[in-house]
Amino acid sequence: MRHLTRRETLAGGCLTFGSIVCAKIWPEPLAEGPLVRTPSGPLQGLTSNGVDIFRGIPYARKPIGGLRFRAAEKVERWHTVQDATKFGSSAIQTGEPGIAHSEDCLYLNVWAPAKNTSVRSTSPMPVWVWVHGGGYTNGRSFDPMTDGAVFAREGIVCVTVAYRLGVFGFLDFESLLGSGYAGTANNGLGDVAMALDWVKENIASFGGDPHRVTVGGESAGAKLTDTLLSSPKATGLFQQAVSESGGAERVWTQSQAEGVGEGFGKIWRDGTGLDVKALLTADPELILKSQTKLLADWPKHFPLRPQVDREWLPKLPIESLRAGNSSSKRLLCGTNRDESALFLGPHPKRDPVAEDLGNMPLANFDAVYEKYKQLYPNLTDEQRRIRAVTAEEYWVPSVRLCEANAEAGGQVWMYLLDFTETTGPLAGYAYHVLDVGMVWDQPHAQVGNASHEATLGRQVHQAWCAFIRGEAPSAPALPPWPRFETSTRKTMVLDTESRVEERPNMAELRAWDNVL
Repeated sequence: MRHLTRRETLAGGCLTFGSIVCAKIWPEPLAEGPLVRTPSGPLQGLTSNGVDIFRGIPYARKPIGGLRFRAAEKVERWHTVQDATKFGSSAIQTGEPGIAHSEDCLYLNVWAPAKNTSVRSTSPMPVWVWVHGGGYTNGRSFDPMTDGAVFAREGIVCVTVAYRLGVFGFLDFESLLGSGYAGTANNGLGDVAMALDWVKENIASFGGDPHRVTVGGESAGAKLTDTLLSSPKATGLFQQAVSESGGAERVWTQSQAEGVGEGFGKIWRDGTGLDVKALLTADPELILKSQTKLLADWPKHFPLRPQVDREWLPKLPIESLRAGNSSSKRLLCGTNRDESALFLGPHPKRDPVAEDLGNMPLANFDAVYEKYKQLYPNLTDEQRRIRAVTAEEYWVPSVRLCEANAEAGGQVWMYLLDFTETTGPLAGYAYHVLDVGMVWDQPHAQVGNASHEATLGRQVHQAWCAFIRGEAPSAPALPPWPRFETSTRKTMVLDTESRVEERPNMAELRAWDNVL
């Protein structure tokens, strides 16, 4: 967020020198555009096509200087009107040329129906909080694919959240920097929770209902959502959850997290010649170089992830969920049939190795994989490789999440995306992230089967909107969507002709029993 200049704050009747506010008054709007007066402070946004947009809102103190690698702290209240027309920086990461990256990244964005529009309700509106994916190392809260205006035009207040990535958000520094840095692999998780706390306190100022908050995401964003379902510190921050290609398995034990931290420390010392204490003040780009080597060298997928600790996750999330911690939550959850085609490629020429797996040792995977020729004799070797890794990474963890929620008394709706495009490098596969464009009503326009994808995308978007409003997911032309129960496992199969199936792929699921 851009802080207004001294001249601009003077024009509003409040003089500010640095961070010192000399007069605590509500200034007049500085320019055309919606002004909201939140409990955190006044914000000036912009209006576009019937939607009020507020970008780059700080929800926590800047995690820089002495707060590097520390848990998020609540943002201090501001008293001058803040410019909310520009997005904040994306979290520090590699790639994304042309995108501003910074450690100062704890910002969120809000889209709300503009006043005097037909969808603007006089009653508090439901809230949709989106957590982006990216493997805990990449992604941003302002991707054009996730433009919150599409939900605002449905009468839903939409929020997209940034959080710390890579070693800044998901590495345990305790063994390197001391006990004051215990549990730092949960900093990214805590960032999302801090954003939800900000939403709870402030979203009414935008017309949103703090008691009707749905949090959700895709891939790493879904896994963070699923992990928060089990966290005692997230109690009361949201009422519903959406998990797209997620699961609650990808969390380290304390000893595993310590091992990754120590491995990073060795890479840092060997690569820079510096003591680990230098991490507290080093240039973030230098830290990223060590992170890149860690990701390349670690013998398992996703070495950077949340951890079991005394505060956020007293036990593994799936264990907490099975104990009943999610009984008050409604859950919409599912996966795409061929998720791993995006990572392995459409024609993987070798069997999976440890670096392809995120949830289990290779020996355990191989024992299940041996059964896939019998389960799917008509698939090619390439297709079986994609199918088995998809199950390990996404499908089975998502089924286990649905089982745990349903058994604990929670309401669950499950889906499986079978739709495939007919052209492009991944033609014939229901690959990872294909669902995102549908949920946000932005399907691909230049692929074979594009008109069918657009039709299904509209149905998926409407179903998500219905769920966010507190209803069962539904849309015109979709069959009635029954709840998932462990006895019948009714699942919506999303395709050109969508259908409900009982116990889909049950023989494959049984092959993973007592393994994952």
